[in-house]
Amino acid sequence: MRAATERRPALVLLGGDSGVGKSRLVTELENRLAGEGVLVLWGEAVEQDDGELPYAPLTSALRPLVRAGDPVLDELSRGSRAQLAALLPGLDIADGAARHDPSAQLRLFESLLELLDLLSQRQPVVLVLEDMHWADRSTRTFVAFLARSIRQERVLLILTYRTDELHRRHPLRPLLSELERLEHVRRIDLRPFTREELTEVLSDILDADPEEALIERLYARSEGNALYTEELLAAGLDGRGTAPQSLRDAFMLRVERLSAEARQAARTIAVARRLDEPAIEDVTGIERAPLQDALREAVAEQVLVADDDGRLMLRHALLREALYDDLLPGERGDLHLRLAHVLEERMSGGEDGEAELAAAVALHYAAGGDQAAAMRASVHAALAARAVHAYGEAAELAERALELWPRVPGAQRTIPLDHVDLLRLAASAHSMAGDRSRAEVLLDTALDEVDQDADPERYAGLLARLARLQWALNRGLQGVETAKRALAMLPPGQSAERAGLVGWLARTQFLRGRFRDAIRDGEAALTAALEAGDKHAESEVLNTLGMAKIALGQVEDGIRCLRRAIELARADGDLDDLGSAYSNLADMLNIAGRTREALEVALEGDALIPRRASRMYDWITLTVAQLSFEAGEWSITRERLGSPPMPLDRVSMFRLLVEAEVALGEGTDELAGRRLDDAEPLVEASAEPQWIGWFGALRGELQRRRYELLEARATVEHALGRLEVCTDDVIRIARASAVGARVEADVAERARALRERADERDAIARLRIHCSRLAAAAQEGGPVERAWQATGKAELARARGRSDPNLWRQAARRWEEIERPFETAVMHWREAEAAAEAGDRPSAARAAGAALETAERRGSRWLADEVQALTQRARLRIEGETDEPREDADRDGAEDPFGLTPRERQVLALIAEGATNRQIGAALFMAEKTASVHVSRILGKLGVHSRTQAAAVAHRLHLT
Repeated sequence: MRAATERRPALVLLGGDSGVGKSRLVTELENRLAGEGVLVLWGEAVEQDDGELPYAPLTSALRPLVRAGDPVLDELSRGSRAQLAALLPGLDIADGAARHDPSAQLRLFESLLELLDLLSQRQPVVLVLEDMHWADRSTRTFVAFLARSIRQERVLLILTYRTDELHRRHPLRPLLSELERLEHVRRIDLRPFTREELTEVLSDILDADPEEALIERLYARSEGNALYTEELLAAGLDGRGTAPQSLRDAFMLRVERLSAEARQAARTIAVARRLDEPAIEDVTGIERAPLQDALREAVAEQVLVADDDGRLMLRHALLREALYDDLLPGERGDLHLRLAHVLEERMSGGEDGEAELAAAVALHYAAGGDQAAAMRASVHAALAARAVHAYGEAAELAERALELWPRVPGAQRTIPLDHVDLLRLAASAHSMAGDRSRAEVLLDTALDEVDQDADPERYAGLLARLARLQWALNRGLQGVETAKRALAMLPPGQSAERAGLVGWLARTQFLRGRFRDAIRDGEAALTAALEAGDKHAESEVLNTLGMAKIALGQVEDGIRCLRRAIELARADGDLDDLGSAYSNLADMLNIAGRTREALEVALEGDALIPRRASRMYDWITLTVAQLSFEAGEWSITRERLGSPPMPLDRVSMFRLLVEAEVALGEGTDELAGRRLDDAEPLVEASAEPQWIGWFGALRGELQRRRYELLEARATVEHALGRLEVCTDDVIRIARASAVGARVEADVAERARALRERADERDAIARLRIHCSRLAAAAQEGGPVERAWQATGKAELARARGRSDPNLWRQAARRWEEIERPFETAVMHWREAEAAAEAGDRPSAARAAGAALETAERRGSRWLADEVQALTQRARLRIEGETDEPREDADRDGAEDPFGLTPRERQVLALIAEGATNRQIGAALFMAEKTASVHVSRILGKLGVHSRTQAAAVAHRLHLT
């Protein structure tokens, strides 16, 4: 609790067997915090059997805030209030129809996070979610989101669960494993009492020292279980009977003491889980006065307790289970049906909590055996769950209705949907919940049931949904073809379906690098959105148009589109659209070579996106980090990357690639390799050039530095092979081709040193192809592409053995014009190298000094090492340096003609002595893998194939 109070949010996983004392422990914590100004929000999951009660623990935890009219609710943004209104009835707000898209549930989660953030600004918050072994899928998803999203909120999250319920395939197990890996999570497994602890407990309860015989009897019977111990005491020390043989017997003994009316009420509540007095009266038929006496009796006997909503429930879940199991099958079914009727009447009266009520009605009808009513109620519950973005539960409920359909005569007349509509509902819910493969199967089934000639519009609507699924399943070309087929089937004229489909096609065209097609489709979609007055659709289409226009050089027009999208998003309070528009504008300005302006736009957006909008906040934060790196503001980059890692999705892929780029810039190659390894499966699953080209360039550069030149060539070729279809997306092709040019120049140099003329000619031929791509990209693109082209020209001269300082200087000037200091410094390093080879030592020293100054200011150890190695072997004197040798200079003053760094010289000395990689690592305090990388670099620089050859060169030239 102290950590949470100090803005270090924490999560406690409190597990233990049934009755071991988890709830009591949390209750004691609440009692201790009562006078310390801490807000405790308490919710319990409900045993579901075959039911799906979405967000049950969350709604019970947060409902008291709404009931009390907590003023913090008025501080929520309009968008968040609209999101929470469906989940927490009482938050009345006039808003449009709910948007159901893959990020809809995430928007709800971000609204819940905003609420917790606002509450924690006022006072520390403890959110207790009990019995998580019964939690619904959506609640588990929210817990995973919250655990990874809380950063500085004064929040302590406590999850309790029964360890004896967690069978091998229990759905809570993966969540617990995921949470345990987080730094701020602590797991506590509550154990039964030891004999000594039980003695202490008995002393407290009895207010006297217990007899040894009593201690032995209770410890042997209860095995230290706290709840069983209490029940044994209650049953065995009051003179009413012998001690029960099991906890179930102890519970039933307590119930059997009650009057007939009290037992009847308790049994009803055991089936319903919790009920208010009017509902108990309606189900049992007991009149109000005797019912109140019966309920008062059950409460006094500690069988029933009241929750914060005034509903009655059994004192402990184990007591409910015992009482439920004691019912005869006929009694149980009859009670389920009576409860279903009572709750359904309440639901038709517009009572709050529709999703929870609807799911409960469906559960009771199913348990009572009324299949027709169960199917009807399941559909209603699925729609109610979808309304609160509980898509996993909506999918399960819709699937249950589909299963019941063939068993119900006249099913079509029972529900307001036909079979195709029901299939589409289930598919949509599965898609939103992430199970896209199942959604595709359901949509294919629905398409088989629709006659495309008789009802082409309905068939086209199903095809449009299928197209989006195919895109999400990384079958982009198939998705686009399906969408075009759907578009051709739609009747002429404007419609919401046509506008949405054309807008989606425009965005996919952009993501595939088809910028001209994106503008064509985007203009049509914009016209439809304006005619429909759909501001959200207008904002989305303007995003697409703005990006495509900037990518094709229509920069000012594109900026106007994106600025208009920003205006619409701000007016609507839509943080998703606002963050997207700012990120897109910044990214495209960077692509257009307006680096500083891009960073300023990203920072402008960053100031407007609150931290509670976690997903978009993370995205804009990473955009700032990336652009700060490009602009040479590496301190900002490091600061923005200091937050915890994110889940494995597009945000995670973005972060991994930014971290890999920074690591390469700094020279921490091992870290770069790990980040690229983590990103690789995500990139391979993506069809978007922005990730494919970026990853290929980074991986190729890392392998080039490690002298894994053939592997680097294969990496670049693989990336370019995936990018070639994206003829408009020249920036990705340019960067990957430039890295490919560097790789081929290294291959050519090495082949020339080893007199392998065929390999040298092959490398130069490959490099010319890269230069052709760079020339085409420069013709289509802007200043960034022209800078990459200038780099490629200089690399071609280096590959031919005639590295030209003028070409490197021109490339440096290109990078300097677009304010990219790191690439400028790399060009100056190569310029210095070429000038030194040409014998122009003053020019070499000036260029080396400029490169070194940038490398040291930004913290690029890799570039600094390369420049210093050059100055040592070329004996360059950089202005401002003394004549004293550097601390890491060659001690005997011998010239190193191969550009070995001081560390590589140490490794070479051990190679000459016959040391293995493991021995080198032990001697120089480095990992064996790191030693292996150094050895590979040394072999490459010396132009040899084996350690023996390297040792011979070292001895012959006195390099050790």
